[in-house]
Amino acid sequence: MASLLFRKSGGEDLDVFYPIRPECQADVPKIRFRARAGKTLSARRWHAAFSEDGRLDMAKVLRRIQRGGIHPSIKGLVWEFLLGCYDPNSTFEERNQLRQRRRQQYNAWKTECQNMVPVIGSGKFITAAFIADDGQPLQDSSTNGDSQDQEWHVTSAISDKKVLQWMLCLHQIGLDVVRTDRSLVFYESDANQAKLWDVLSIYSWVDTDIGYVQGMNDICSPMVILLENEADAFWCYEHAMRRLRENFRTSASAIGVQSQLSTLSEIIKTVDPKLHQHLEELDGGEYLFAFRMLMVLFRREFSFVDALYLWELMWAMEYNPNIFSSYEDSSSNKNDPPIANDKQLKQYGKFERNNVKSGQTDNQSALAVFLVASVLETKNKKLLKEAKGLDDVILGDITGNLDAKRACDEALKLHKKYLSKVGSILLSSTLF
Repeated sequence: MASLLFRKSGGEDLDVFYPIRPECQADVPKIRFRARAGKTLSARRWHAAFSEDGRLDMAKVLRRIQRGGIHPSIKGLVWEFLLGCYDPNSTFEERNQLRQRRRQQYNAWKTECQNMVPVIGSGKFITAAFIADDGQPLQDSSTNGDSQDQEWHVTSAISDKKVLQWMLCLHQIGLDVVRTDRSLVFYESDANQAKLWDVLSIYSWVDTDIGYVQGMNDICSPMVILLENEADAFWCYEHAMRRLRENFRTSASAIGVQSQLSTLSEIIKTVDPKLHQHLEELDGGEYLFAFRMLMVLFRREFSFVDALYLWELMWAMEYNPNIFSSYEDSSSNKNDPPIANDKQLKQYGKFERNNVKSGQTDNQSALAVFLVASVLETKNKKLLKEAKGLDDVILGDITGNLDAKRACDEALKLHKKYLSKVGSILLSSTLF
């Protein structure tokens, strides 16, 4: 079936995998991604990349993804490797054992949460507050269902701070779930919405440091759609959040993506000082207009299909073969071992390869930051000529008008330019 769909010209197969509600067709940005034979990673190429015992030739897979993305029929499975859920050098049996352990762990957390809030796992979800800030129960709480579960409520005051903090966010997660990817037929199903709510709710219980912040639903939704097993979707999301969670950390004095915005400022100042000065004069030197793009990885600037395409291009280009061991072994050396030859370098994505060659280790210099910088660079002349205030810098006109592959390629070029200029500056400073 998948191979037949892959041979179709154009994007007809995307309607099979991500159908759009008829009434939303006119409001959805134009889809630019096309699965192309010879460029896109197909199911056949994917299966052929495994050895007999299950070891994956990641270099071969990365080359194909960076050339044309991943076919929808295998997208979730490939994402698990790109995000570091599994070690490409592991066997089928080793991965199966790890998958089963993770499913058991997820089910244990889910049971723990169900014991506190029985709506979890019921196929329904909460959209109204059921607990007050002081821990006192609210009697008018309700779920999204039309059954006796509507009457569920907390019967006594909650004194445990962790439990209270978690319960206070559950209705907000529910409200955000209702608004998530509403154009997709997938979320016409209450059961699918409840699945998204369950994953986000359980993650917020496990990650007590960050909990839940609006925007996480946009990151989690594709995993829930691509991976049928709820526990597998959770772990894929959990691994995505390992690289994104700092985006959602907020305090009274700072926003989560502040460090990335500072890096963006430094990049533009280095590669295009004239544009940076102009933005500073417009009081845009803090680059807050890029906040949303970085926080939810361009979900608003691309159609659903193209956002997924962009993500996998970025993750493939940022891929580091040490990602799995760095996540699984807390005692392992987080620094990359010395690269001996070109064969080892091929195990890295293009972006990360450049970082390794240059010795760049700044985690805030993610490809997403360079992608925003490249968008600003392409609008250089227009911004310098027409931008008279911050409202003119808002990049709303790029929605639906960006090509993911071209945007990533431009970001890579800018990355090389930045590394070159930084290298020259460092060399000059050592000479004088």
